[in-house]
Amino acid sequence: MRTKASLAAVATLGWMLTSLPSQVWADAGGVGFWLPGIFGSLAAAPTVPGWAYASIYLHLQADAGATKNFVTSGGASGSVVTGLNAHGDALALGITYTSPLPVLGGQAAVSILTAPGNVGLGIDATLTGPAGNAISGVRTDNRTTISDVFYQGTLKWNQGVHNEMVYITGNIPSGTYDPNRLANLNLGFVAWDAGAGYTYFDPKTGHEFSVVGGLTYSLPNPYLQYQNGIDFHVDWAASQFLSKNFQIGLAGYFYQQITDDSGPGAKLGGFRGRAIGIGPQIGFIIPMSDGYQGYLNLRGYKDLEVENRASTWSTWVTFAVSTAPPEHASSKPAVRKR
Repeated sequence: MRTKASLAAVATLGWMLTSLPSQVWADAGGVGFWLPGIFGSLAAAPTVPGWAYASIYLHLQADAGATKNFVTSGGASGSVVTGLNAHGDALALGITYTSPLPVLGGQAAVSILTAPGNVGLGIDATLTGPAGNAISGVRTDNRTTISDVFYQGTLKWNQGVHNEMVYITGNIPSGTYDPNRLANLNLGFVAWDAGAGYTYFDPKTGHEFSVVGGLTYSLPNPYLQYQNGIDFHVDWAASQFLSKNFQIGLAGYFYQQITDDSGPGAKLGGFRGRAIGIGPQIGFIIPMSDGYQGYLNLRGYKDLEVENRASTWSTWVTFAVSTAPPEHASSKPAVRKR
């Protein structure tokens, strides 16, 4: 069997995606369009209208070494022992415009970004078929390139301490995908994700909780003749503002593929993936001159449970600059914390 693997990384003012496409992993390799953990604290809270700029550094480490069982499309059983070690480092650069005009009684915003980065990985795999025949191989790759272009639209509403949001996001291929390379930052296919979220935030007590759920639909990868199944994901975050400009808390995610992978390239079955993870976060609001403020957020995630996916841990460092709220406004920090 020809095994393909790649590590793709993308982000959008707080979202990034990494994937390890291989025909023995779910979602054309283990991770689909959506990277769990994209949405964080205050995800559904409206922001100050105007322009905002963000840079997001993401480091991700993925490992897979355990024996994986599978069933081929013909119904025969087999197993694959896969030793995989991969890392990705990407710097997403994005811009967001938040409209001052209400839309359906809410606040509309549009974001766009892309991410240069480096991906490196190594594979040491043994595939054992139903008849006991084995194929082994070792391969490595390292590549510095650029991701797809990603866009997102949001619509948010506020009623006191309660905030709601709907969103849609997608990608425009950058053309840098190489099906003959193990390492890619480009997905090689088009996908869309849509969902809704809720944020509870009481500026008097500093209590905050956010949850966002969504569904991902991907078009086939024309190079691999492989189409990812539909994915369901929930990101959540809880934090406490110890002061107007400082917060600490936890964040986590649940990710479940709900339909099978398909297409001529999906020879080993549906391979529905799942991941559950959690990690700490800390955030700082930084006053700036000329009516702007900065926001620095550091958070990390570690997979607690995975199925048909590589086990990962990741580090996120986000720095955003946006219009500061008026002096007479509530002490609620009006910044994007994704």
